Amino acid sequence: MKLAVKATEESWPLKEPFEIAGQVMVDLPLLLVELTDSDGFVGRAEAAGVDYDGETPMSMRAQIESVATNLNEATTPQDLAAHLPRGGARNALDCALWDLRAKRSGVPAWVSADMQPMRPLLTACTIGLGSLADTRRRAKALSEAPLIKVKVDGARHLDWIRVVRDEAPRARLVIDANQSWTRGLIEKLLPDLLSLGIECIEQPVSRGADNALDGLSSPIPLVADESCTDRLSLPGLVNRYQGVNIKLDKTGGLTEALALAREARALGIDVMVGNMCGTSLGMAPAFLLAQLARWADLDGPLLQLDDRASAMAYHQGVVQPPQPALWG
Repeated sequence: MKLAVKATEESWPLKEPFEIAGQVMVDLPLLLVELTDSDGFVGRAEAAGVDYDGETPMSMRAQIESVATNLNEATTPQDLAAHLPRGGARNALDCALWDLRAKRSGVPAWVSADMQPMRPLLTACTIGLGSLADTRRRAKALSEAPLIKVKVDGARHLDWIRVVRDEAPRARLVIDANQSWTRGLIEKLLPDLLSLGIECIEQPVSRGADNALDGLSSPIPLVADESCTDRLSLPGLVNRYQGVNIKLDKTGGLTEALALAREARALGIDVMVGNMCGTSLGMAPAFLLAQLARWADLDGPLLQLDDRASAMAYHQGVVQPPQPALWG
């Protein structure tokens, strides 16, 4: 029997503009996918897509519609790679299939993934780029957060981190340069970053320029984000990065993301699980994956004005497992 496939383009307003190196967002475009089987069970998922690869809800919807006739009740997440490349469209279908299987069988996704029952997780709370005054205001609001991620760029870095450290002296801090640094800047900043207690540095250099890190012995772990896509990207990251940030939109879904996390850990590479922003529906499968991670960065819903029904519960930096009504 064929699956009924529905793909809906959405836009979710943010609480305030969110800036990273090279980009400012005021709302979040998403694609919602619903798969309905012949018994009326519905599996849902969403995708933000990989915007720096040109993905949009419209392009993802077109991809999904091009393969919809191939999807039936026997289709498994493992089958999707034969129809779609990694990216947001495959992510939405993959995670919707995981949810549909859980809804049909009553078996939670974590059981199907051969994992232990999901436990609450500490998630990073993100401070986007802005003026020093904006950064101080946001840091004050997060002064009790246990783990904070600070977005930086080539010009706004140490003073901005110091402001966050002043306002949140007990917080663990990670930083994300979003490809805006050079090796020379890394080497210049490392002593101060160490003194500020930075736990890791995400994607300091441009993807494709990762060889700039060859031979760099950083006392702070470097974490590949844009340079880490799926398992095929791992060989180019070994000996350059000490961690990888896995996002479901990049891997093409939970199925590949789980395989990537397990392979990275087997290589001695730390795992972070991040997000492209999104609602609780996007965070739920990533939350399952983050059970394998050293760092979780799943605060997307906290940046938005609204959320899905049966939303995930966040309190003081801790997020609870998703309800079965939401996903999985």
